[in-house]
Amino acid sequence: MNNRSRLVGKVTSNKMTKTVVVEVFNVKRHPLYGKVVRSSARYKAHDEKKECHVGDVVEIVESQPLSKEKRWVVERIITQSVATLPVEA
Repeated sequence: MNNRSRLVGKVTSNKMTKTVVVEVFNVKRHPLYGKVVRSSARYKAHDEKKECHVGDVVEIVESQPLSKEKRWVVERIITQSVATLPVEA
């Protein structure tokens, strides 16, 4: 196992070629006041096979810089969105 950091998030955009935007949510308690603080961050991740669709939950892993803003690679799709599942006849 390597020490690359991994994040789990939801795909919010797949309009770029071989690139998806993944939104990662973080929930933690404020150390002094105890209030639950929610935050999110958006990462551009490389999707070589163009398998990800909007709404999919994916795991991304950090990598060497692939472009100006792209430093993550989609490792696996955890769950697919309902709109992208194949329809059985």
